[in-house]
Amino acid sequence: MNILTAIDTRASSLKLTEPGPSRADLERIMLAGARAPDHGKLAPWRFVVLERTGRELLANAMVESLRQTAPATSAAQLEAERQKPLRAPTIIAVAAHLIRGHKVPEHEQVHAVAAAVQNMFLAAHALGYGAMWKTGAAAHAEQVKAALGFEAGDEIVAFLYVGANATPGPVRAGMLDGKVRWIE
Repeated sequence: MNILTAIDTRASSLKLTEPGPSRADLERIMLAGARAPDHGKLAPWRFVVLERTGRELLANAMVESLRQTAPATSAAQLEAERQKPLRAPTIIAVAAHLIRGHKVPEHEQVHAVAAAVQNMFLAAHALGYGAMWKTGAAAHAEQVKAALGFEAGDEIVAFLYVGANATPGPVRAGMLDGKVRWIE
């Protein structure tokens, strides 16, 4: 699939199932991420691949985070939180490892990681997988970062859910309508 076709046909999946990507495909997806623009050549991206027990680890960390931040959360809400990481066979947690005080501002380091995630999303699509880019409160929870082995100062930019595209999302039309001004 050429790059323009990948861009034009990419959409967030609504439902993902087994099989997840092979190890070779996961490495190719992460390599696509590492090819993102990177002011200062800092390579600020960090990847944690979660499959089987890794998704359970994330689920438990998300539940504990929710329990700590919202003690009145019901058992049903905690169970719904626990199920989130089980919606795909593979999750790639992507964080920005920030170099504070560097001449490249922290926000540019995070932007480089966001560009990496977009490359990864397109690579997954080109390889025939569906993907969803998720964040939410868990992406900002210290216990979630610690459970995944990220450093305290790292910022989780995405939980990239990847698997077979059981229910593709719609490809939207009219993306530029009312969003472009030409100044000549």
